[in-house]
Amino acid sequence: MQLTLSYLIAGWSGFFVMAVELLGGRLLAPTFGSSIYVWGAIITVFMLALSIGYLAGGRLSMNAPSVRKLGLILIVAALTVLPLLLFAESLLDSVAEAIPDPRFGSLVGATVLFFIPTVFSGMISPYAVRLIVPDRTSSGRHAGQLYFVSTFGSAAGTLLTSFYLVLILEVNHILIALMTISGLIGGAACLVRGEANAQ
Repeated sequence: MQLTLSYLIAGWSGFFVMAVELLGGRLLAPTFGSSIYVWGAIITVFMLALSIGYLAGGRLSMNAPSVRKLGLILIVAALTVLPLLLFAESLLDSVAEAIPDPRFGSLVGATVLFFIPTVFSGMISPYAVRLIVPDRTSSGRHAGQLYFVSTFGSAAGTLLTSFYLVLILEVNHILIALMTISGLIGGAACLVRGEANAQ
């Protein structure tokens, strides 16, 4: 069960991150447009936040790792998306007034809205690697499988969100659905007992 949930959470986290990133373009467009500057700002924020999340997740995994804690990370990542539902428009308007240049305004806006959720999402894959690696001799193979699942989830999230979800649902409805699924998966992980074996 721990192994299955670790892979599921990693795959879903990849889906979640890319879906939120694409929706970020929709959220910023009314205020800053949808130029290459805006997308450059969004991608930069997500890449930097993920890199910090990778470091944090790897370090956190060294202290009594468990699938329950992995589930909690996923739940926290989902909860940090809540401000997007409540304050995105007003926050972006305030940023645009303070920084009218769409390049730097969109960079600050993307940072305010997406940096924290993406850091927590980035923590998931390295943490999950610690849970699924049974010994050092097979660590490369298991890490490769985990990142395959995570990246496959990212691709699925990109296609499904851009090709279908944005055509049939409002942005807020998609975010609510993403948060709900994260909560359900994270909640299931929280019911699992036990810690990873120390290596």
